Amino acid sequence: MKHDLQEKLDRLFEKYMNGEIGRRDFLKFLGIAGAAVGMVGGPFGFCGPAYAAKSIRFDGWGGVVSEAFREHAFQPFTKATGVKVIDGEFGDMDTYLTRVKASFPPGGEFNLAHLSGVFDYARYAGLKFNVVLDESKIPNLKNVMTAMIEPYRAITNGTLSAVPYDYGQTGIAYNTKHIPKDTAEKLGASLLWDKAVKGKLGSWGDWRTNIWYAALHTGQNPNKISDMKAVWSALEQQVPMVKKYWGSGAELMSLLANEEIYATVAWSGRVAALQAQGHPIGFLSPHNCYSWQECIFVTKGTDLDVAQTLLNFMLEPKAAIAVAVGQKYPSSLDPTKVPMPEAVKKLPAFDPTGKLEGYLFADPAFWNSHQVEFAEKWDRIKAGG
Repeated sequence: MKHDLQEKLDRLFEKYMNGEIGRRDFLKFLGIAGAAVGMVGGPFGFCGPAYAAKSIRFDGWGGVVSEAFREHAFQPFTKATGVKVIDGEFGDMDTYLTRVKASFPPGGEFNLAHLSGVFDYARYAGLKFNVVLDESKIPNLKNVMTAMIEPYRAITNGTLSAVPYDYGQTGIAYNTKHIPKDTAEKLGASLLWDKAVKGKLGSWGDWRTNIWYAALHTGQNPNKISDMKAVWSALEQQVPMVKKYWGSGAELMSLLANEEIYATVAWSGRVAALQAQGHPIGFLSPHNCYSWQECIFVTKGTDLDVAQTLLNFMLEPKAAIAVAVGQKYPSSLDPTKVPMPEAVKKLPAFDPTGKLEGYLFADPAFWNSHQVEFAEKWDRIKAGG
């Protein structure tokens, strides 16, 4: 009997370490069965329930981005502290949020996430998934751009449930063998409606991004769209031209590298990675290009001592700069406070002033208030309905 329970606990431990069950469920089952086993043998012989504090889950975008975090932040952190980072991945923010909502208790299975945009921070805070970080335990926060921190403070009454980590742009990638640079620059956002790329056009399946570019194509400010009829009409015209709506950065890079598509909305860092590999891919940042910043969000129910230690480690200049070079997105560290190497200065979207003036970010009040309406309408249009 005791041997059978020991084997069950060992399997439970393995599932926990692989991220298949959450920390709270792990502790719950451990508490029920632990007394019967006596916490001897296997991995439990030396750890007991306190072992839960020896790991933390982090969910990110996968591909080269996750590789950069893994190599330059998580592995060194584990080596330095003994705390294992369980590394999960997602393809889009709406699907991930659905998973967080479905976890039990809400948010308890998930710890840290590489969220995109201030509007996602606002969504999580609105759902009460936020925490209040003890900033005194994250001293490296002092080197982060003020322009990136303040939008978060405004949402959570001066406190933080995340630290800004990087930024970039969703511009337009195009194959320079098939689309001349002067043509791309002349057309701007309308390149995505050019009949010359019909059948060789790609896009991300995300509703915000497509609506944003339809607004640019119709001459509107994406944060102040006044004519949604024109936006929907533009998207209806574009859908038959699109060969593929990609769902991840890895798929985006594959489509461009294999020349399955010639033009698409694209994340600046993924384009930089393709350029570094020698592919003939140009990057266009049209006026009011979709600019964004990403944060490391800490979800309610997380062990804050471990989370804050990891966040401070990730904001160490050595780690943050290495991750920036690896994932091809500029660091949130203020370049006027922390010297940046040429490899970071050359990245698309890098701002040497640290002020981010002229970058158009999504207005969380506008986009979140229309989320259900816009997402449902976009899904119908994309499906050809």
